[in-house]
Amino acid sequence: MRVLHTMIRVGDLERSIAFYTEVLGMRLLRRHDYPDGKFTLAFVGYGSEAAGAVIELTYNYGVDAYELGNAFGHIAIAVPDAAAACAAIRRRGGKVAREAGPMRHGSTVIAFVEDPDGYRIELIEEKP
Repeated sequence: MRVLHTMIRVGDLERSIAFYTEVLGMRLLRRHDYPDGKFTLAFVGYGSEAAGAVIELTYNYGVDAYELGNAFGHIAIAVPDAAAACAAIRRRGGKVAREAGPMRHGSTVIAFVEDPDGYRIELIEEKP
């Protein structure tokens, strides 16, 4: 068994695809429209779906916003340098919600950014 993907609902599919590809540097792996079901799915990731987990962006026709709730936490991405990643994300128009620094009660360097729908993405600095 392995994790295939994480699905999040988005209010503007094009805006979300742009964020994940242009701001976070992922690739659009596939996209399929389901007009009978009134939704579109787009899968983004850093590598192929066969090689690792990806993110499924689900757009339901006519729904432009969702309440995030309090059960979902965040998506985590490994980066070589969290401060440099924050700077690059900011330059590309992304929102940094927490600057890079050690996590509370620990030493791992982390940062948080938000996608256009308010989902949080944790950047975890890889240790050498």
